[in-house]
Amino acid sequence: MSKQWMVVLGVIAALAGGAYALVRFGPENTGVEIGKKAPDFRMVDVTTGDSVSLRALAKGEVALVNIWATWCEPCKEEMPAMQRAYADLAPRGFRIIAVSIDNGDGAAVKEFAQQLGITFDILQDRSGGIQQLYQTTGVPESFLLDRDGTIVKRVIGAHDWASGANRK
Repeated sequence: MSKQWMVVLGVIAALAGGAYALVRFGPENTGVEIGKKAPDFRMVDVTTGDSVSLRALAKGEVALVNIWATWCEPCKEEMPAMQRAYADLAPRGFRIIAVSIDNGDGAAVKEFAQQLGITFDILQDRSGGIQQLYQTTGVPESFLLDRDGTIVKRVIGAHDWASGANRK
């Protein structure tokens, strides 16, 4: 075999090895489609100031991931229904992970949650990264995850999460 063909075969082997390594060890590419695992993301818990993982919070529970902002009127409208659903369903393994996209240090977000009597997880992402990762079109936007972290429902806009249909 000529030297030229040995180089070609070497390049092909290197490309195949690189492709295998990317698939095997590369970043997870889950997308945000119903039926796929929800992408993980780290945010700040406005109550504690700690960095938390979305997957760690949602693990083993049915979780509603809600992306919102304090300046968003539809967000303000849906929060009380979310709180009612959470109060009723939390003992059965339901968790709400509300991620604010507000800028600032989180004091306004924390105050907003306190004024509404919110008791579920209030987190903040000032970077806008969660909006890019979850490919949102605006706020509010919500993703319902099953106990395995799979997206089972996506809702764009305000929604009555305390309704009978949603409770089921």
